[in-house]
Amino acid sequence: MMDVGQLRNIFVLIACLVSTNACTGFVDVPSQNHNSRVNYLVIHHTSEDFAESLRLLTQRTDRPVSVHYMIPETGDATYERRSLKVYRLVQEDRRAWHAGFSYWHEQESLNDRSIGIELVNKTYCDKIEPNSTEQSVENQVCYFLAYPDEQITLLVQLAEGILERYPDIDPVDVVGHADIAPSRKVDPGPLFPWKLLYEAGIGAWYDDEALAKYKQKFSSGLPEVATVQQALHGYGYRIEQTGQSDDQTGLVMRAFQMHFRPSGISGDIDIETTAILFALLEKYRPESLAELNGSDSSAF
Repeated sequence: MMDVGQLRNIFVLIACLVSTNACTGFVDVPSQNHNSRVNYLVIHHTSEDFAESLRLLTQRTDRPVSVHYMIPETGDATYERRSLKVYRLVQEDRRAWHAGFSYWHEQESLNDRSIGIELVNKTYCDKIEPNSTEQSVENQVCYFLAYPDEQITLLVQLAEGILERYPDIDPVDVVGHADIAPSRKVDPGPLFPWKLLYEAGIGAWYDDEALAKYKQKFSSGLPEVATVQQALHGYGYRIEQTGQSDDQTGLVMRAFQMHFRPSGISGDIDIETTAILFALLEKYRPESLAELNGSDSSAF
């Protein structure tokens, strides 16, 4: 027969197994003052086939990288399954190493607050002058490849689940790697179907009526370069307001065009691209639009 002390110890042990708080002395009082740590969804492409992508994203290398999810592509000889499957490489509550040196709308080091998705896609870029240290649109040539429908279907399903779990991710915070690192990256490139994702409720896109309004307005003259730079910064990009059409401006404009005007990715400031930018500010960043002309956004 067990005595009273032994029975008490058994009950305490059972309570500890059921609830850790019973043994730690914690008192749970849920606060209403908190939010998710995840605020961004970043889309990448791998530039390698499935097997090499999986190796680079899961094994130790001289430059270790990782991502939360990877989606293979059809027609890849190194992928042996009959149908595409989403590969989970890092749990969502862990910090994956996918964004690197990055910036979006006053926030840096987005690894800390983002979920990353890699799409297997063998797009790559070369420098026109290999020995040059110049980072510019003119010194780079890229070979972009399209994304298979099955791969994009899986991405949409995955992203829908992520946005449901993390409602703090705003449409403007579903971005490409090029958006958050335009001087280094081009992924997911101009063949990625951002508008299709928007139509599925994922990410941002402009309204046609606002685009037409700003195209008409800018047909008589574009804003000054410094104003366009300020508008790009207001939307989210890292860009210095130099007032010059310099290399950094070309790279940021190209990133913006790959996302929202993929039919032309020259990096030049033109009427259509600028109109799209201001239409997006009107829809998603009205406070930034107002700042372009003091507190009065009617000038734009």
